[in-house]
Amino acid sequence: MKPNQFELSSSNLNLYPHSLVSQNGVEYGLVQKDGKHLLAILSPPDSTKLSAFEGQTSQLSGKTLILASLSSQNAAALRSRLAWLNPCPLGLSTSIGMGDRLGLATPGHVRAVSSAQGQIAPIFAQQSMRENMRTGRTPQQVMDDATWGIFQEGWQNRVGADADHLKTFQDIDICLNAGFTFFTIDPGSFVENKTETASLSELNELADQLPLDHQPDTSGLLNKVFDLEGLTVQIDEVTLKKAAVKYGNAVANVVSMYHHLSKSTGDRPFELEVSVDETEQPTSHAEHIYIASELKRLGVRWISLAPRYIGTFEKGVDYIGDLAAFENDIAGHAAIARHFGPYKLSLHSGSDKFSIYPAVMNHTRGLVHLKTAGTSYLEALRTIATLDVEFCSEIYNFSRHHYENDKASYHVSAQLSRAPLPKNVNDWPGLLEQFDAREIFHVTFGSVLTQKTSSGGWEFYDRFMDILRKNPEVYAANLEKHFNRHLQPFLPEE
Repeated sequence: MKPNQFELSSSNLNLYPHSLVSQNGVEYGLVQKDGKHLLAILSPPDSTKLSAFEGQTSQLSGKTLILASLSSQNAAALRSRLAWLNPCPLGLSTSIGMGDRLGLATPGHVRAVSSAQGQIAPIFAQQSMRENMRTGRTPQQVMDDATWGIFQEGWQNRVGADADHLKTFQDIDICLNAGFTFFTIDPGSFVENKTETASLSELNELADQLPLDHQPDTSGLLNKVFDLEGLTVQIDEVTLKKAAVKYGNAVANVVSMYHHLSKSTGDRPFELEVSVDETEQPTSHAEHIYIASELKRLGVRWISLAPRYIGTFEKGVDYIGDLAAFENDIAGHAAIARHFGPYKLSLHSGSDKFSIYPAVMNHTRGLVHLKTAGTSYLEALRTIATLDVEFCSEIYNFSRHHYENDKASYHVSAQLSRAPLPKNVNDWPGLLEQFDAREIFHVTFGSVLTQKTSSGGWEFYDRFMDILRKNPEVYAANLEKHFNRHLQPFLPEE
């Protein structure tokens, strides 16, 4: 049914045309009224199947019209009727996670992924528990905001939903209840980073402290030699002991989290990602073999793994390091992933790493998941910088004052002394391309979005969101352009 065939489209409602859909004789669409988004539902007058929706009821052309708020209850009711709005596992498809810290970015994300013509599978609902704490959002809000954006743009292909960087059973349960299907387990706090400098006696002592089922000699890897597509890795006693000491407790944590997730999901399909990227030292090829071999031995099924690659993956900026060395590193990790899986390699803090995308795609052969988050927030700032220079200057000045404190939990190298002072900035959108200013903006998002005035109101949040809501096409266009650049290297060659 084309938009001009919908009865809703002939009403005086201000409709988003791509949202219009008919299911079992009921029409659904997203509308704007008095500056607000509402769900419009047009059904036969005797329909009794819409009681799950809460809204105002009236008559239109002899049918029942419901105008409903974009509430969590109405989002759940809509997902129950339009199956494509429900996240599902994405398997081994090349995929991208597009975190949205504001709840407004999904339309732009959808438009970018649409240009990939189904060759890259998207995750629109993606947020870590840490990011939720910093923005004051919940996993359910993240899910619902993505639902409304998908609906608005008329996306009816597969979508995933990533509950990112989970550390506790409670984290899993909250995200599972919200409808997430992709669970990223982060055992980073269980990784032992002393192995590179530890003596043999210290390694032996640390190994003795591992759980009995995670001792080095339980792995079956001792003295094995792996020849993987030209990569030769020998697992001698010291190499194995280092790997087991470094990652043994982390593997044990993943196994525990996986068992809880499996039990909690019942028959619901889900996917698991293992993330060991937020560690001090890179994950060697031998250590990757240890992790994969142990997870497999202990019955864990996973779809992607995020090692700590060599070089530096800082927030919102390009890769820092030797490109040739990275290419050798990713080639080895990809060969290991094919041997023990196949499973995808995941790039965390993956946004804006344009210089390495071709090598990643080449060596993974498309078995890759690109994870982005804060870059969409930066595009929101670009939108604000274009439309309200004075407000952008306020945010930048505030971010500079909070940077030293907020950067504590991030791997960033920006220096205040290298970032232009507000009074010296002539091109505010262009400031988003300056390395230090970009990272300063990036890591202070939580403070900007949650800062209160002395009277208890929002310092920035209301004005921030008001600009984006009044200029959705500008924001969506910025996002589409930005993500098209991300996606292009991951499209298969024709």
